[in-house]
Amino acid sequence: MFAYTMRRLLAAIPILFAASVIVFSLVAISGDPLEPLRLRTPPVPQQTILNQEHRLYLDRSIPERYWTWLTGFGANPGDDIGIIRGNFGPSVRASVDIGTELGDRAWVTLRLVFVAMFLAVILAVFAGVISAVKQYSKIDYSFTFFGFLALSIPTFWFAILLKSGGIYYNQATGTSTFFTIGNKSPDTASFTTWQNITDVAGHMVLPTLSLMLISYASWSRYQRGSMLEVLNSDYVRLARAKGLRNRQVMVRHALRTALIPLTTVTALDIGGIIGGAVITETVYEWRGLGKMLVESVNGRDVFSVLAWLLFAGFVVVVFNIIADLLYAVLDPRIRYE
Repeated sequence: MFAYTMRRLLAAIPILFAASVIVFSLVAISGDPLEPLRLRTPPVPQQTILNQEHRLYLDRSIPERYWTWLTGFGANPGDDIGIIRGNFGPSVRASVDIGTELGDRAWVTLRLVFVAMFLAVILAVFAGVISAVKQYSKIDYSFTFFGFLALSIPTFWFAILLKSGGIYYNQATGTSTFFTIGNKSPDTASFTTWQNITDVAGHMVLPTLSLMLISYASWSRYQRGSMLEVLNSDYVRLARAKGLRNRQVMVRHALRTALIPLTTVTALDIGGIIGGAVITETVYEWRGLGKMLVESVNGRDVFSVLAWLLFAGFVVVVFNIIADLLYAVLDPRIRYE
C-alpha cells in the first residue's frame, strides 16, 4: 500500500505542474498589476515603477518568470524565490509574505471545510440509508423533497439568507446569538482558551451550514441509490437467508459496500467545496483562503494565485488518495499490491 500511495503522489506532480502553467499564463496576461500605481495622481516617479517591475519580475518574459518562480534560478540578488526552495515569490503588496499569509489563512478555511464535510457526510449517510430502507414511504419522499430543494438553492443565496436571518434574530432578541461577520471576534487577546474555542465555534455555525448544503443534497441521493442497489444484491439476500440479524446485515454487509460510491464522490467534490468556501467566506467576511484568492485575482497577484492553486490542488490530491485507501477498508476484497 505504501508503494501505491507513493505512485499516486508522484503521478500528481505533472497534474499540478500543468495546472500551474495554465494559471500562471492566464493571470500574467490578464492585466498589469501596477496599473493602479501608473494611474495615481500625482504621477508616481518612473524610477519607482521600474523598481516595482524589477521586484515583481515584470521586466521579464512570461516563460522566464515562470521558470524563476518554479526553480529559483535567475532570481534577483537577495531574493529567496522558487517552489523547490519552499518560497512562493514576491507579492504585489510588498509587506505581505505569501507563505506566511497562506499558512495563516489555510487554517481558517480548512477548519470550515472539514467540519462542513464531516457533517454533510454524516447527514447524507443517515438520510440515504433511511430513504433506501423506507423506500417510497413518507420519510423517503420527505428526504427526497428536501434533497432536491437543497440542490436547487444557490450557495451564495442561501449564505446571504442565513446571514440575514441571523442578523434579524439578533436585532429582534437584543442578543448576539449568531455571529455574522468574521471568523473570530476582534478582541480575543484577553480570552481564555475555552472562550477562544467557543468564540471560533460560534462564528462557524452559519458559514458551516451554508457550505454543508453544497454537498449534503447530492451525497444523500448517491447514498440512497447505492444503498438500494446493495440491498437488492444476491449476497445481501443470502445473508438474510442464513439467519443473520438485520442490524448485522445492514451495517456489516450492506452499508460498508454502499459507502464506496459515496467515498469516491466525496473525494471528487472536495474541489467544489473549496470553491464554495470562496463564496461563503466572501459573504461572511472571513479572512481565509477564499478572501485571499479574491484579493489576489483583483490585484493580479500572480504568485499569490499560484500559491493558492498549489495548496488547493494538493488538498484535492490528498483527499483522492485517502479515498482510494479507504476502499480497502470498506471492501476487504480490494488490495493494493
